[in-house]
Amino acid sequence: MAKAIVQHHVRDYDAWYAVFIEHGDVRRRHGATGHSVSRSVADPNSIVIVSDFATVEGAQAFIQDPSLGEAMERAGVDGPPQVWIVEESDAQAY
Repeated sequence: MAKAIVQHHVRDYDAWYAVFIEHGDVRRRHGATGHSVSRSVADPNSIVIVSDFATVEGAQAFIQDPSLGEAMERAGVDGPPQVWIVEESDAQAY
């Protein structure tokens, strides 16, 4: 399984989240199978999104999708995102 991990800061979490959910069809079109969203305790507008993808190629295609930049702008992302594409090597639940 591949993951796209994106960290960025937004002006308003609720406004960002509405656009994030709306953009879900694009994630799914590239093979996304789920996601998690985490917010910083110190600054709830600093967020980390982990999207699960069936393949690395799907994760890369999503990150390169032209609609992503437009959606981030519309959602109020107020700085450049940090992006990692990773392959999960181990996961355990406790």
